Amino acid sequence: MKYNEEQNQKAEYYVVKKKAVPETLLKVVQVKRLLEINKGMTVQEATDQIGLSRSSFYKYKEDIFPFHDNARGRNITFMLQMEDEPGLLSRVLGKIAEYRANVLTIHQTIPINGVASLTLSTEVLPTTKDVSSMIDDIEKMEGIYYLKILGRE
Repeated sequence: MKYNEEQNQKAEYYVVKKKAVPETLLKVVQVKRLLEINKGMTVQEATDQIGLSRSSFYKYKEDIFPFHDNARGRNITFMLQMEDEPGLLSRVLGKIAEYRANVLTIHQTIPINGVASLTLSTEVLPTTKDVSSMIDDIEKMEGIYYLKILGRE
């Protein structure tokens, strides 16, 4: 049960490396950063400065964000499929604590055929280390079959 193609086809979110992201989407991120830094700047001024059309910015602005953004109050919810093994949940929570993220909610299903599903929400704090690395480390843990990011607020 390492990979379920049907679940992957229904995925609405992807985490991709920067080199795989089209230039237009990278420019949207740049415009968003400009607008955050320069509160008085208009969208037109920011898009002109970056070299992106306003319509492209508005079309994609809700679809891309820098995943490593560690601003306080950011919540990330992800789902895990994991072995029903004593101590595995504790190790996952330990990894989250190691990266200094705050666990908000945990919901684990009753294991079926030795596999439990876990939905976990974490708060990214200013002291939280790189979230991408945290998720990568959790995904590589022995007994973790599948990890999917469900959302980010």
